[in-house]
Amino acid sequence: MTDEQMKYPIGKFAPPASYTDDNIREWIDDLRTLPGKLRHAIAGLNYQELDTPYRSGGWTLRQVIHHLADSHMNSITRFKLALTENNPVIKPYEEADWALLPDYRLPVESSLKMLEGIHIHMVALFESFTENEWERSFVHPASGDTVSLKKGLALYAWHSNHHLAHVTETVKKFVKA
Repeated sequence: MTDEQMKYPIGKFAPPASYTDDNIREWIDDLRTLPGKLRHAIAGLNYQELDTPYRSGGWTLRQVIHHLADSHMNSITRFKLALTENNPVIKPYEEADWALLPDYRLPVESSLKMLEGIHIHMVALFESFTENEWERSFVHPASGDTVSLKKGLALYAWHSNHHLAHVTETVKKFVKA
């Protein structure tokens, strides 16, 4: 894959025109399986290999894994706010700045454990949702968009697969070398 293809290895997020029960089950399963797939993808990589960027100017695999934990930690907070408040305005964060903080140089095990725990909670929540809960929403202040929890689920399933592809495609380069 070229560097440009690696920017969006599974394509950009496109919200679906409709949300079926099958879609929802598939997206929940994507979240259920991400931590294990990620752990499997990096098994056997050394510290230096984890510091390989997935593309020129992109994050390292280590930063991607820490970002997934931070992003999904923020996402579960957003979902819970939407479940307990009426259309709350969520708090965005500067992802690129977070990726430069010292904890992003730690070994990835702590973030893998965070992801495992967060995803257990996410799946438990999502599997309990009623149709009314799926229709609840939050507002993203940067865009002003109102995001239904169905759309949020689709987005975070895509986000999981997007970054998993960054990792798996980069790891393929190590196998060829």
